[in-house]
Amino acid sequence: MRPPRNTRIVATLGPASSSADMIRALWEAGADMFRLNFSHGTHEDHLERFKAIRRLEAERGRPIPILADLQGPKLRLGVFGAGRVMLTPGQSFRLDLSDEPGDETRAPLPHPEILAALEPGRALLLDDGKIRLRVRACGAGFAETEVLVAGPLSNRKGVNIPDAVLGLSPLTAKDRKDLAFALELGIDWIALSFVQRPEDVGEARALIGGRARILSKLEKPSAIERLDEIVALSDAVMVARGDLGVELPPEDVPGLQKRILRAARAAGKPVVVATQMLESMIEAPTPTRAEASDVATAVFAGADAVMLSAESAAGRYPVEAVAMMSRIIQRVEHDPGYRAGIGGGGATPERTDADAISAAVCQVAGVLPVSAIVAYTSSGSTTLRIARERPEAPILSLTPSAATARYVALAWGVHSVHTEDAGNVEDMVAKATGIATREGFGAPGRPLVIIAGMPFGTPGATNLLRLARPDGPQTLPAG
Repeated sequence: MRPPRNTRIVATLGPASSSADMIRALWEAGADMFRLNFSHGTHEDHLERFKAIRRLEAERGRPIPILADLQGPKLRLGVFGAGRVMLTPGQSFRLDLSDEPGDETRAPLPHPEILAALEPGRALLLDDGKIRLRVRACGAGFAETEVLVAGPLSNRKGVNIPDAVLGLSPLTAKDRKDLAFALELGIDWIALSFVQRPEDVGEARALIGGRARILSKLEKPSAIERLDEIVALSDAVMVARGDLGVELPPEDVPGLQKRILRAARAAGKPVVVATQMLESMIEAPTPTRAEASDVATAVFAGADAVMLSAESAAGRYPVEAVAMMSRIIQRVEHDPGYRAGIGGGGATPERTDADAISAAVCQVAGVLPVSAIVAYTSSGSTTLRIARERPEAPILSLTPSAATARYVALAWGVHSVHTEDAGNVEDMVAKATGIATREGFGAPGRPLVIIAGMPFGTPGATNLLRLARPDGPQTLPAG
């Protein structure tokens, strides 16, 4: 049935949400998409969760997209002889390729690509930015640094280098195995971690070969420098605020979030806002007021989806977290200022039949009290063009492709239905009106506006706009 909101919810599955009953409960609470985090768990774990989601999808007759989030290269220190050391401000601290256990004066850094990217004066962050170093001198396989921000440091803590592009593929050997497994299952979306440049997306796309969609996680400052290129090559993007906030000052992250949202919206690509959305609900049954405001800010800005991570994967209140996020979204979308905030941001339509028809359908929906916009689509592009404009009327997307149905289900305002394609115009209208009524979109006396392409089933052939009224359909000529 018709969902109560336009903004989607992505819920991460994990130890707290692995059973079929819990996955069903999360979906009933409002989850629209499920994320399998390949940084944790085994292939067997992910297989069972995948099967449970597909059974739920078949049971409820609704497309439920699944996202496989690849771990990406994890840059970490080696180990210390004592397991833990205490660094002091101003002290010297050496990083090198030796595998000898570290101490208070040095640590092993088994990543030559990091050392190769260093130069005097460059900053290094350890343990999610809790420790900050400055490079004094460096050479082949070593760096001498000064401790600027001190504290305890233990085994295998993460290493970040702000403002540096490392000579690393975004896909490790582990990622390639995980990717092959996910594609064999038939997972819909692949989340690509540690994207630094457009070439990273191209490398992944060559491996995926059209078998899944790519969601690029924007968590590196270097990716922001080439944002438009990365967005253009991706099927969707994620504002991964946790890692982005490690390498950038916290005060920069909100502005970058808005910039990414604008770029994705202009390109007609879904964008997900993620990390620490309702963090306190890992342990508490309700969020802080600041967290509720944070979710609301992403919704007011027009995000396609917001994501729960540990809240639903490992928290004590996974169902409550999803339900709370859904309530916040609904309250924002009913706010009088919501429509004004998301009204702009779409790209200027291209001089094509498809863009002309998509722009016209949104104009019609703004003039007439239509009950829904019905978009017939093969590839999903027609539906995404309409969603980009954030129309006031709900969007009912009809497609004969299960993969396309799951693809567009991530987009703002889209209610996706997998159904047989229409055979002719009369069949198109009959299917549209019948499915709209069944799914809760029909309203007495209010027309549907239908957009499709002829001949039917031909990708990229959007050229028909039709009004279906109770007293008979009316065709509006293209152009």
